[in-house]
Amino acid sequence: MTTDAPLLIAILRGVTPAEAPAIGQALLEAGVTRFEVPLNSPRPFDSIRVLTELYGDRAEIGAGTVVDPADVPRVAEAGGRLVVAPNTDPEVIAGALELGLVPYPGVATATDVFAALRAGARHLKIFPADALGTAVLRAWDAVVPDGTAFLPVGGISTDTLPGWIRAGAAGAGIGSFLYAPGRDAEEVRELAADLVRAAAAAQQREGTQR
Repeated sequence: MTTDAPLLIAILRGVTPAEAPAIGQALLEAGVTRFEVPLNSPRPFDSIRVLTELYGDRAEIGAGTVVDPADVPRVAEAGGRLVVAPNTDPEVIAGALELGLVPYPGVATATDVFAALRAGARHLKIFPADALGTAVLRAWDAVVPDGTAFLPVGGISTDTLPGWIRAGAAGAGIGSFLYAPGRDAEEVRELAADLVRAAAAAQQREGTQR
C-alpha cells in the first residue's frame, strides 16, 4: 500500500489555448497537479506550452493520445513532461524516456502490460477501464514488479474512482466527467475537488483495511 497521494490526471480533451489558463488554475486550486492535453484537441502543443509557462513549477503537464513517435519530441519542445497513449508502442515509450519524459502507455491485456514494462514504462494506463474492470487490475497487480503504477482511464467519476483505488490503482485519468469543451472553470474546480476527496477517502479506507 503506497502512502503517496493518489495520482490524478485531468484529461483536457478539446481544450483550447484560450481556455487552458483558467482550467489549469481551477485544477490546481482543487489539488489536481497533472494535466494531459490530448493531441486531437485544437492546437494541443500551444495549450501545453501555455500551461507549462503558467503552471509548470506546480504541475506536471503533457500530451495524451500520443500514437506517433514523431510527436514525442514536439511534446518536449512545448515543455511537456507526460506522454500518455491509448496503446503500448515501445517506440513511443523509448522516445519519451530518451528525452526525460514520463510515458503512460495504454494497456488492455497482460501482453501489453509486460511489453510496456520491458520498454521501460512504470506508469500503465488501463484503457478502456470501464470495459476491463477492477478484477483485471487485481490480477495484473499480483504479477508485476514493485513500483508499477496502474491508472485506469475510461468511465472514471466520483462514483467509480474509489473502487479502483481500493483495488490497488495508484490513481486515475479523468476525462469527460471532469472537463468538456466550454465547461466553466468553477464547475471544473468543484468536480476536481470532489474527485480528490473521493480518492483520498478511498485510500484511507484501504489502508485501514490492510
